[in-house]
Amino acid sequence: MPAPTLRTQVGIIGAGPAGLLLGQVLARAGIESVVIEAQSRAYVESRVRAGLMEHDACQQMRDAGVGERMDREGLVHHGIVLRFGGTSHRIPLTDLAGGRHVTVYGQQEVVKDLIAARLADGLPLFFDAQAHAIGAIDTARPTVGFHHDGADHVLECDIIAGADGFHGISRDAMPADMMRVFERVYPFAWLGILAEAPPVSHELVYASHDRGFALASMRSPKITRLYLQCAPDENLADWPDTRIWDELDTRLAGKLTRGPILQRGITPLRSFVAEPMRAGRLFLLGDAAHIVPPTGAKGLNLAFADVHVLSAALVAFFRTGTTSGLDSYSETALRRVWKAERFSWWMTTLLHRFDAYSPFERRMQQAELDYLTTSRAGMTTIAENYVGLPLL
Repeated sequence: MPAPTLRTQVGIIGAGPAGLLLGQVLARAGIESVVIEAQSRAYVESRVRAGLMEHDACQQMRDAGVGERMDREGLVHHGIVLRFGGTSHRIPLTDLAGGRHVTVYGQQEVVKDLIAARLADGLPLFFDAQAHAIGAIDTARPTVGFHHDGADHVLECDIIAGADGFHGISRDAMPADMMRVFERVYPFAWLGILAEAPPVSHELVYASHDRGFALASMRSPKITRLYLQCAPDENLADWPDTRIWDELDTRLAGKLTRGPILQRGITPLRSFVAEPMRAGRLFLLGDAAHIVPPTGAKGLNLAFADVHVLSAALVAFFRTGTTSGLDSYSETALRRVWKAERFSWWMTTLLHRFDAYSPFERRMQQAELDYLTTSRAGMTTIAENYVGLPLL
């Protein structure tokens, strides 16, 4: 018996920030979509990932009609702190970047808002739906095969948006002979914790220390998010709570308020770009096409930028039949992707300890940090990139 067939205009694989925002924007433009997500709703709504949104990413949420809770609960930040050599240096983001700012609002909260909006509107969203095949991308009727509720299904659509992350099937469905992959794997990882404790600072603190990098962030006035540079093969069992807090105290040079650790994990760091981001009627968004080390806080924001470019192209296509935006999608998106990759790579190499560095190279890191924090031009470079480059 053949698998049941569904029909829509845009088939979206992945209910992360990119897939859900794309579906929301398209719905407001009167364009149909179906979203397929391999994980459960509970899983995607509890998955702790990025927590910092650029100025324009927040406006995208408002424009999509889902920014009310973000504006009510998000923490607006007008600066960040770089700490090195025993001294803290504030970068006044808003003053240097034309009044723009960033907002701390967890990715899982973004996802909750987008899911709630989609379900409230009665739009199709399939959880626990494992996509296993993408076909006919060079035709006007590409398909997605997926398994849901114990049965196989086929989704027939005009366009497929692959927003299923680094390990999804979308990128693998791109023709191998046209793909180029650029990657750098860093020789360290982040040990991250979520703790029930007030933040050490009202703004993010990036610390470059002889023992390694540390970052103090937050999710709310009562929940703090903290990171330590560690070995990529670090064993979490070797890091009891006391050792984590002691090391954070050392690297951040302050007595942190300690509290129960709610979550902990090891995150490897890599830079990754797959080109192009389009083949036929298949378009890649977010982590399916690119990964950035979290130092620059660009992952969620890059996904949203992809949505901005692709949604405009899709609206033009379905309203007027023009394909110019679709044809230029990959080139347009990649220009911004590579700039964000550059900033994330630069911040990572600037702030982390590299065991292979000579004393000379370590001194160069320190000299660059000293220059950046004593030069208005240097601080402006950080500020402009941190609050977010133009979407186009």
